[in-house]
Formats: sequence, structure tokens, C-alpha cells
Amino acid sequence: MGRPSLHKPDPRRSVVSAVTPRLGRRERREQILAAATSAFARTGFAATSLEDIADEAGVTRAILYRHFESKADLYRSVLNRAKERFDAATGAPEFTEASIDALLVAAADDPAAFRLLFHHAAREPAFKEEMDRFGAEAIALTDRHLAHVIHDPRWARWAAQLVPVVAIEAVTAWLDAGQPDREEAAERIRRAIYAVIRAAAER
Repeated sequence: MGRPSLHKPDPRRSVVSAVTPRLGRRERREQILAAATSAFARTGFAATSLEDIADEAGVTRAILYRHFESKADLYRSVLNRAKERFDAATGAPEFTEASIDALLVAAADDPAAFRLLFHHAAREPAFKEEMDRFGAEAIALTDRHLAHVIHDPRWARWAAQLVPVVAIEAVTAWLDAGQPDREEAAERIRRAIYAVIRAAAER
């Protein structure tokens, strides 16, 4: 019979290892980003601590710091991840009628990321400037798309500012309503967008 160990097991280490399976660096980063998206969307940037995110992800703060330099770096990475995912889903910067359907699917798959990117982040003082820039880029892109449809550049700019707002607010309202009839929802949102474009194109 072997001699008993003189070292007591660290219960905290046992718990951490139980909830933190070994993952590759990319998988671990994605796990943290998903957890941070949920946490930030729920309580905002200022009220969410790194401890909150570590608990949500089932990791330690030390692991967080292996992937992100600070809470601001993590928040910015969350926003960039959301931008990339929604751009990929909708085919940005080229948009078609199917882009609305794709936006609804992407929003339903990750409503926390959608709300964080298109609503919450603009209210965070530390990120307002870059979110204003993000919004301005969306307006400029829409303006380019509408230039061949709306000949008066003043009304084109008017429509370019309204179309992104209509699309985002319509998707948000659809999420709030419980995501009824996705295909019908996409068609109704398209009709709302076309109404703006038709109004701007009138002579």
C-alpha cells in the first residue's frame, strides 16, 4: 500500500478543470467572445466585469488575459466579430433582396450580438466614435447603391440615412415580437425599405 499524499488537492483547481476543457487557442477565443457577447448585451460595458465574463465562459481571468489585453480590447473584439458575421451573412458590401432574409437568420441565431452591435454599443461613451463611424460607413454604402435609382442626390442621401435605420429597427422589432414567420417578415421589411426608396425617387 502506497504512502498517503501530504498535499491536499486544491478544490478550486478541480472546479476550474471541470468547467474548462482543453481547447485550442482559436476555440477558446471563440468561447470567450460568445460569453462576452451575452454578458455585455445583458448588462452593458461599464457594469460587466472581467470576472462576470470569466464566469460566463467557465474560465479564469488568467485565461482571459491570454487572449485579450483589457476589457476594452475584449469589447472591441466582440464588436468586430459581430460585424464580420453579419457582413458575411448579408454579403456586404454587395446587397441583394436575399440580404434581408440572411440578416433575419443571423439575428435569430445570435440576437445578443445583433442588439449589441446595432443598439447598445452606440450608447457606450468609450465606443461612440467608432460606432458613429460604422454608421456613417453604412450610410455611404447605401448611398452608393441608391445612386442609380434616385437621381436627385439630396433625396438619395435622405433615403440612404433612412434605409439602414428601417432595416435594423424592423429586425429588432421582429426579435422583440418573438420572431414570427421569418419569410413573411423578410418580405414585409423589404416592402418598408422599398417604400422609402420609392418616396425618395418620386419626381
